[in-house]
Amino acid sequence: MESRKVEELFQKIAKKAMNDSSFKEKLINQPVPTIENFTGEQLKLTERKILVLTNPADNSTIEIEIPATPSIEDMELNEEQLDFISGGGDPGAIIQE
Repeated sequence: MESRKVEELFQKIAKKAMNDSSFKEKLINQPVPTIENFTGEQLKLTERKILVLTNPADNSTIEIEIPATPSIEDMELNEEQLDFISGGGDPGAIIQE
């Protein structure tokens, strides 16, 4: 699933959890089956992936999210970046900007 669709799905899940306390409780206690029930699809987590849910109401934890390095395949490039690549520039340089 492309990253934009995943992000939209996560936003829908978060919104439902904010507005539905029963859903939120299920999500906290049984995240995978709750998400699968919500989406109607099986959640496929590879061996190297874990699902982490955070609850901002639990103030005993401080979290700092470090964004993943974007993949060039998932990026939409602006005109300047397209010109750079079409002129022979290194696509990896765009990710590092």
